Amino acid sequence: MTKRDLLASARVFFGLLTLVALTISLINTLRLGNTPVYFFSFFTTLSNLFSAIVLIAGAIYLIRRSDPTETTEIIRGTAVAAIATAGLAFSLLLSHLDSGMVPWINFVVHYLTPVIMVLDWLIQPPKAKLALRHIWLWLIFPIAYLAYSLIRGAFINWYPYWFINPNKSPGGWTGVILISAAITLGFLIVSSALLWLGDKLNRSIV
Repeated sequence: MTKRDLLASARVFFGLLTLVALTISLINTLRLGNTPVYFFSFFTTLSNLFSAIVLIAGAIYLIRRSDPTETTEIIRGTAVAAIATAGLAFSLLLSHLDSGMVPWINFVVHYLTPVIMVLDWLIQPPKAKLALRHIWLWLIFPIAYLAYSLIRGAFINWYPYWFINPNKSPGGWTGVILISAAITLGFLIVSSALLWLGDKLNRSIV
């Protein structure tokens, strides 16, 4: 089996594993009387779904022996930066709380998938040369999510995470703004590191 085949197989396996974890988590959420909108209002859910799609799409590119375009690599970079930041944010801000998930699902979506996505980026760096300006495209996804969560939360008085809830965040809206700014800075740092490594590492591994 060639390196290309191994990487394609790994992408399919971990992509499907993430989808299975999300599906079971969704079923459990619905059983508790929550709605699909509730489930998909978590950044963890969206970033894991995004990652699974990117992994499987990446496997298809390898199987077809076609090179990804600059656009697809920008999309891939968005997914990697988002899931990596989500994993770090969970470890720093949420890991002490009960996620309500089955333990193995909690492990997959909060720890395994973020690591796999970063490793995939390092094992097969983007074949298109990306620039710093692309980070601002990567930032669209988390900023759009934050705007959605804050606007929706203001209408229904529910927020997916305590640190963007002005009723629970220390200092109210000031706390929300400061923590959101810190997470955004973290996202930019993670993105810059991924971009730098993607540029320095060998693009022709497979």
